[in-house]
Amino acid sequence: MTLDEFFRIGVAVPIGSYTFTPEAIVEFARKYDPQPFHLSEETARGSIFGRLCASGWHTAAVWMKCNLATPPGPWNGPGSGPVLGPSPGFRNLKWLKPVYAGETVSYTRTALEHRALASRPGWRVLTLLGEGFDSTGDKVIQFDSAVLVQAE
Repeated sequence: MTLDEFFRIGVAVPIGSYTFTPEAIVEFARKYDPQPFHLSEETARGSIFGRLCASGWHTAAVWMKCNLATPPGPWNGPGSGPVLGPSPGFRNLKWLKPVYAGETVSYTRTALEHRALASRPGWRVLTLLGEGFDSTGDKVIQFDSAVLVQAE
């Protein structure tokens, strides 16, 4: 097995779904993003969104939870196999469509490439595309991410 096969380079891997209930939207917003259109249905009606919608940060946090719950799979190659490490960051985050209360978002992860990390022998940088789609198939979130991988 190669690293390309292990990470499934170029394949959109389903990593889970989540239904954004009104209660979860408000709870997240109270703690992390207390904008009026995330805090109550009534207040949201007077906003640009017209009804209660999830914080974009909430949709991103759920992607991360789903991602961590879906490891790449078993290693069938030589040695002990790759070990996922921390992320050095993300870029190109786009919240493309509001996620309204009651909507279920299905998330995917696509490994795009990996390369040796010159500053840390034995480590690689894996580049990922994170995406989420609502029940109509419309993309609601998209971003590029990276994760450090220890690979012998």
